[in-house]
Amino acid sequence: MRIEKPEGELRRGWTTGACAAAATKAAFAALRTGAFPDPVSIRLPKGETPSFALALEGKGEGWAQAGIVKDAGDDPDVTHGCTVIATVRSRGKGVTFKAGKGVGTVTREGLPIAVGEPAINPIPREMMRAVIEEQGGGDVEIEISIPDGEALAQKTWNPRLGIVGGLSILGTTGIVHPFSCAAWIASIHRGVDVARAMGLTHIAGCTGSTSEDAVRAHFNLPIEAMMDMGDFAGGLLKYVREHPVSRVTIGGGFGKITKLAQGAMDLHSGRSQVDFEWLAKFAPANLHEDVKAANTAQQVLDMLGAGLVSQVAGEAKLEIEKILRGAPVAADVMIVDRAGKIIAHAE
Repeated sequence: MRIEKPEGELRRGWTTGACAAAATKAAFAALRTGAFPDPVSIRLPKGETPSFALALEGKGEGWAQAGIVKDAGDDPDVTHGCTVIATVRSRGKGVTFKAGKGVGTVTREGLPIAVGEPAINPIPREMMRAVIEEQGGGDVEIEISIPDGEALAQKTWNPRLGIVGGLSILGTTGIVHPFSCAAWIASIHRGVDVARAMGLTHIAGCTGSTSEDAVRAHFNLPIEAMMDMGDFAGGLLKYVREHPVSRVTIGGGFGKITKLAQGAMDLHSGRSQVDFEWLAKFAPANLHEDVKAANTAQQVLDMLGAGLVSQVAGEAKLEIEKILRGAPVAADVMIVDRAGKIIAHAE
């Protein structure tokens, strides 16, 4: 189900990385002094200094723990409302990280974190190290946990990326910008990286679950080869141009692939529209005006049938080849109807 962006100014939120850093700062302060700062402030990578209220406190011999409820603002983030907990222990040498309950572990190459490490991304790690250093430093283990994180992770890309056991601790700025495309496109890029690291030579990007199921079944592709492209065809294809695989298949419904054939790289209905004048050039002369007056791409497809769909798939393939700019990547396009049947394939 698509969640549409609401009208008006939207409230920003905080990443799991920012919450983890703030919880770590509070827990380390309590470990050192016995007192929890509440609220606790941190400095984000771009200099902002938000404050976070503590939702959980605990301490014992050689350890302290603090938790912060993540507020994603007005973004429909699966982790909104979860509690990010940092447990800081005096042990080891320097600052080390541990995945607690609900935080994943990396099991595949291709991600910015080594296999076997907690799924805590580089910038959140830097932020956590910084809050330790600003309080005098020390030899500590930072364990991050998120209750229900393992269940929530099933709604994310983590299973496809080989991150098992829970969520990732993410964020490059510490700030969640509502309905931002950046996080989704970054996930597509990580998916390509993992596929390449696994040695996969054929990947596919589809606009939705119906086309994904059809394309995957047709080629018998592993789940790791399926990029959750959605509307961001350009985000996938430009990355594949610079990080090539032998073959990329793009799959989608007739309307979305029509927009791709017309040169759109973002296929969302709010950011690109079907050009019925363009579609009319494929129609016989007696139907030109009917096509131009159509309300939907499906209506045009009903008028013109199989010949039109094959032509549109071919045009989309040509547009993809323009985006790839001669990269050593073979491209093909599949158009899938609403019942999941492949109705055109341009190879």
